[in-house]
Amino acid sequence: MKALVFHGPGRSSWDEVPEPSIKDGADVIVRVDSVTICGTDLHILKGDLPEVVPGTVLGHEAVGEVVETGGDVRTVRPGDRVLVSCVSACGRCRFCREARYGQCLGGGGWVLGHLIDGTQAEYVRVPFADLSVHPLPGALDSQDAVLLADIFPTAYEVGVLNGRVRPGDTVVVVGAGPIGLAAVATARLFSPGHVIAVDLAPSRLEMARKLGADAVADAKENPAHLVEDLTGGLGADVAIEAVGLPETFELCTRMVRPGGHVANVGVHGKPAVLHLEDLWIKDVTITTGLVDTFSTPMLMDMAAARRLPTSSLVTHSFELDRMEEAYDVFSTAESGALKVILERSAA
Repeated sequence: MKALVFHGPGRSSWDEVPEPSIKDGADVIVRVDSVTICGTDLHILKGDLPEVVPGTVLGHEAVGEVVETGGDVRTVRPGDRVLVSCVSACGRCRFCREARYGQCLGGGGWVLGHLIDGTQAEYVRVPFADLSVHPLPGALDSQDAVLLADIFPTAYEVGVLNGRVRPGDTVVVVGAGPIGLAAVATARLFSPGHVIAVDLAPSRLEMARKLGADAVADAKENPAHLVEDLTGGLGADVAIEAVGLPETFELCTRMVRPGGHVANVGVHGKPAVLHLEDLWIKDVTITTGLVDTFSTPMLMDMAAARRLPTSSLVTHSFELDRMEEAYDVFSTAESGALKVILERSAA
């Protein structure tokens, strides 16, 4: 089969590789019909995640059809159309019993495209299938569904829920890429007073407005002033960091009010300064996290009922064998890409 293989920092290619096979009774093999590229994949290519070894097939989000199951799988069977979650869960360890699947101790967590071969391929082996793939309702098309593998659960769980967004809150989302935009959309579910999006790209700020942001700010023009104006100088109740840079994390800590929450979602490849000389007295809560995907079934139901604006995030579509071109488009700011979707050719 063909797959997008990581060869070390800055190097990847669409290569011929062996098809995956069942290794454990809890495994399934999924034929990939739709897949997307995540900002985390770009972090891997930059060398920010050295645990990803050369030779790994990248990708951790997909929609496809089950073609083979291990003997212990009970919830899906060959022919089922499924969502492949970005997080796998053994279901037995302490963290899985707490629904903290991202911290799985039994061989799960974020493994696809990280510690084992991932989804940017024609076929993928998914471990712990009973908790790690989700049968899809017929009303949900593949382009919408694939965004529920990572983008929306991450924004909702690590950003909105960890940030404790409540009715009437002022929420500032720093970074209007796919995760930040999904955070804007899912924060609206809690009726905040204001949602403010911060980014450098005018096209992304415009999309943030379409998804429900009440105000937007160019990151170069001191967005803290806008937050101060909207809150009478108090600061944001919740600041969601959705970029993964030291500067954006520190900006969030400057914009949050005393007693507020900073929810870090971005993948950081460098240390960020924690200004405890300013924060120690402010009762600020800072959270980090890897998505657990416990919310995926609920979000899937909402998307099927057209209560989530998933398709708004898809700006480019490609056939699966144009993976390298899709990476070029996704990684280039000038392209205006938000989410790129790759689909198996109908032929």
